[in-house]
Amino acid sequence: MASATTPVHPGGATSAPHRVLVPYPLADLGPVPEGIDPAAVDVYDGIAEPPAAHTDVAFYVLPYTFDPAPLRLLADMPQVRVVQTLTAGYEHTLPYLPDGATLCNGRGIHEASTAELAVTLTLASLRGIPAFVRGQDSGEWLAGFYPALADKTVLIVGYGAIGEAVERRLAGFETDIVRVASRARTTADGAPVHAAADLPKLLPHADVVVLVTPLTAATRGLADAEFLSHMRDGALLVNISRGAVVDTGALLAEVATGRLTAALDVTDPEPLPADHPLRHAPGVLISPHVGGSSSAFLPRAQRLIHRQLTAWGTGRPLANIVAGPGA
Repeated sequence: MASATTPVHPGGATSAPHRVLVPYPLADLGPVPEGIDPAAVDVYDGIAEPPAAHTDVAFYVLPYTFDPAPLRLLADMPQVRVVQTLTAGYEHTLPYLPDGATLCNGRGIHEASTAELAVTLTLASLRGIPAFVRGQDSGEWLAGFYPALADKTVLIVGYGAIGEAVERRLAGFETDIVRVASRARTTADGAPVHAAADLPKLLPHADVVVLVTPLTAATRGLADAEFLSHMRDGALLVNISRGAVVDTGALLAEVATGRLTAALDVTDPEPLPADHPLRHAPGVLISPHVGGSSSAFLPRAQRLIHRQLTAWGTGRPLANIVAGPGA
C-alpha cells in the first residue's frame, strides 16, 4: 500500500463537474476548504433523498452508517474520483467502489472513542460490573474479590492506530503489553511488535486478548477454535474490531464451559438476535457496536473531512488512501 501522502486527484472543484457530497453542512466543517466552491457542495446524510446533482459528484463523503443505500448511490456517480469513509474499517465499501475511484478511510476519527470502549469493556468484565448491575436490580449484595486489570498481560492483536490508542490508555493500569500485527516490526519507541504467525506461542501467556484487527480475508474467523484453545484458562477475549473476526460457534463452546470470558462490541451476526445464545452465555458482556459512536466522533470526522477537501481542492496529496489509484 502506498503512503498516505500519495497524490491522487488534482482539485479544481470550481470547474464542473467537480461537485462534492458531504454528510454535514459545509458551515459545520469550519472555514470553507481552500479550492472548494461552496456552490458545488451538497449535503446528503444517508436518510433524506440524495440531491439531484449527485450524478455529477467527484468527491463523496459517505454518511456514517452501515446501511448500504449510500453505497448503492455510487452506481449513479460516473464522475466520482474520491470516496471518503467515516469508518476505520472499509471492507463493506469495496464491492461498491467504482473503477478508477480512490478510497480513503476514517483513520484518526475513531481511535480515542474505540480505545476508551476497549478499556471500559475490559475493566467492566474483569471487575464484575454486569453482575453488580443485575444485583442492583435484584437487591443482591455481591461482595467479594474480583480480578483486577493490574498485573495482567494484555495482548493487542491488530496493532495499528487503534491498537496504539488502546496501549496509551492502558499505560496507567500496571499491565504488560504484547503487540501483534500482520508483520513483525518495532514501534517508534523501539518496542517489539510480533507477527501474527507468533500468536500460538503468545496466546497462552495473555490474560486479556484485545482484537483490533480490520476484517480481511486473512482475519475473517481469526479467533477460531484453534486460536481460542491456545488462550489460557480464565482469559478474557475483547473484540472491538468486526464480529466476523471471531468464530461465534467456537467462542460459545468456550464460554459455555466457563473456561474463557468475553467482552464484545461486535458480533456475528449483527445485530445479535434477541434469542441468540451468545446473549445469555455465562461470562459474556455485549455492547451494541458503539466503539466509534461517542461525542468524540463528530469533531474528529468534521476535521478529517475539512482536511481532505482542502487537500483535494488544492491538488495536494490525500490522506488515508486504502484502495484504488494511489493505494
